[in-house]
Amino acid sequence: MNHAPTTETVPVLEMRGAAAESTREAGVVTVRDVNWSAAPGDFWVISGPHGSGKSDLLMVAGGLTAAAAGACFFQGRKLPLVEDEQLAERLRLGFVFEGGQLFNQLTVAENLALPLRYHNNLAAAEAAERVRRMLAAAELAPWAATTPGGLTRAWRKRAGLARALMLQPEVLLLDDPLAGLDARHRQWWLNFLGDLSRGGEFSGGRPLTLVATADDIQPWRNVARQFAVLQDQRFVVLGGWQQAEPTFVA
Repeated sequence: MNHAPTTETVPVLEMRGAAAESTREAGVVTVRDVNWSAAPGDFWVISGPHGSGKSDLLMVAGGLTAAAAGACFFQGRKLPLVEDEQLAERLRLGFVFEGGQLFNQLTVAENLALPLRYHNNLAAAEAAERVRRMLAAAELAPWAATTPGGLTRAWRKRAGLARALMLQPEVLLLDDPLAGLDARHRQWWLNFLGDLSRGGEFSGGRPLTLVATADDIQPWRNVARQFAVLQDQRFVVLGGWQQAEPTFVA
């Protein structure tokens, strides 16, 4: 069994015999029999080649799609959380899509304000200060009045991260956040996520539990703490960097 909790506390995320189905091809299972858990404060990176099912697995872990088999849990509750009374619980789990998934008709600032206005029922003026702080932290202030179509891929990805953090989730899932970025943008992400994992301002002052997917684990060696890999439709826990490195370095 490849179940590897890092503490004896109740896992924030857990998969029991879970399988993920392709979001692109109905009926095709990309990952099978996943037995894994993430403890509070963990920082996992799940690697695998293109097409190995990383995004499919993350969608199931985030409760955005149902498991094709087995079961997934968030804070002990079975996913997906679809009932109205489960909304508050569901909002504790944030998701950052690879392309940002922003609303094209809204400006960057409006995209960031939307979760606060919709879920917290804040007026625009009430949300404005929190949006301003997040724009500054993500270095997005110059593009606050720009719609997503006017941004490069790198800045759209940052805006997607910023929006996901507006409600201060306790767990953040990130789909291939470093994909397509140059060295400067990659380093910003690594620094920012490392800060979140230690309990920075935009994680509500508490260490955030992070799970990211990646084609290459090398950039994460000094940032993430736990590593896993998808191989032949299987989820294999590698452990810390010392255990993971021999798998990827000849």
